Amino acid sequence: MNTQSEQANQKHPLQGAGGARIVILGAGESGAGAAYLGKQQGFDVFVSDFGAIADNYKKQLEEWGIPFEEKQHTEELILNAVEVIKSPGIPDKAPIIKKLKEKGIPVISEIEFAGRYTDAKIIGITGSNGKTTTSSLTYHILHEAGVNVGLAGNIGKSFAYQVATEKFEWYVLELSSFMLDDMFNFKVDIAVLLNITPDHLDRYDYRMENYVASKFRITQNQTAGDYFIYCADDPETAAGIKERTFGAQLLPFSIQQKFEPGAYLDENKNIVINTKQAHFTMSIQDLALQGKHNIYNSMASGIVAKVLELRNETMRESMGNFKAIEHRLEFVANISGIRFINDSKATNVNSTWYALESMTSEVVLILGGVDKGNDYSMLNDLVKQKVKAIVCLGKDNRRIHEAFDDLVELIVNTSSAQEAAQVAYHLATKGDTVLLSPACASFDLFKNYEDRGRQFKAAVREL
Repeated sequence: MNTQSEQANQKHPLQGAGGARIVILGAGESGAGAAYLGKQQGFDVFVSDFGAIADNYKKQLEEWGIPFEEKQHTEELILNAVEVIKSPGIPDKAPIIKKLKEKGIPVISEIEFAGRYTDAKIIGITGSNGKTTTSSLTYHILHEAGVNVGLAGNIGKSFAYQVATEKFEWYVLELSSFMLDDMFNFKVDIAVLLNITPDHLDRYDYRMENYVASKFRITQNQTAGDYFIYCADDPETAAGIKERTFGAQLLPFSIQQKFEPGAYLDENKNIVINTKQAHFTMSIQDLALQGKHNIYNSMASGIVAKVLELRNETMRESMGNFKAIEHRLEFVANISGIRFINDSKATNVNSTWYALESMTSEVVLILGGVDKGNDYSMLNDLVKQKVKAIVCLGKDNRRIHEAFDDLVELIVNTSSAQEAAQVAYHLATKGDTVLLSPACASFDLFKNYEDRGRQFKAAVREL
């Protein structure tokens, strides 16, 4: 993890001066985008990926004339950089990162790098859960209102590539804790923190306070003209706020208390948003996104819209017609009266809790994958109330059996999306929901959570 002293020491080279050498570690979406922007800005760019580079990114790098290597990190080609931009997926404990830091070579994120080359205003959204939905909804509201806005970060086309090729005045950035860890001088004009629950603790020395500190980095460098929007009902966020001071104006949202300025739920189940700029109300029944967690997501997006002084009518329309994103409580099909829901993006226990909390029927739950030190106990009450059977989808399902053998009559192990869909279909009866909400990462059996979700959807459609 990066300390404040490390942050203070982050220097960056003159913008492309004399073809200064920068190295990009990781050649996925963010890496390829950073490489393109670096070349555009006149740097001598080299890309290195310890794994195999996907064909589409390899083709792009070749077309752009950017040298690269895959399946290795050649130290003499990396340790001569003036600065390194690393993929969020590479941990600080990776040997090449340790060597770079020993040599005092700055290591930054693609977001930090790209931020130097745009004057656009930034809306940054983070949280353990809901950030993709909230980022997509915020972008949808702004775009529908005619704002010249881009969507990037952990979603869509890379921020760096868009900075190189577009002229947006605003960006909505979905920011993971890994991205925030490698951001130093970058400033978010409107910061949103949705919640903080245990996730990725393997990257934070299994210490929750380290992960909390990472999330609060979204507020660093903010000043009095900026905004920090946060959930006052979230215990970790509330505790973290008491321990910190903020340069920005604070705008809390809550369904338990009344906040002005901020957002709250009134006695008639209306979202009420009051900022210095304006007042907005909307019945939660009219929201496109239903469920308690989506009230929070809609409040956060709504506050952003009011800070930008968007028209109430436009906001209501956008918040009412928004389509849910792929792999997030996505309806797949209704077969023989059984609903199939793809929530493959639920890669932690808290996401699965949200999914179960929004279910209104009995559930056959598909769980499993790469366990990140999960504590499944928070699911116990909901599993007892709603889950009739669990289908495990992973190479090692022992932790799931240990957690739920006494709570659920039937737990079945499977090793492919097709097998999981077929088994779940046979265990469900008319009126039930088959819910893929794994609570785990996907890379034991799949390339990523999208691959898992798409394989599941294909399997359901073959039933």
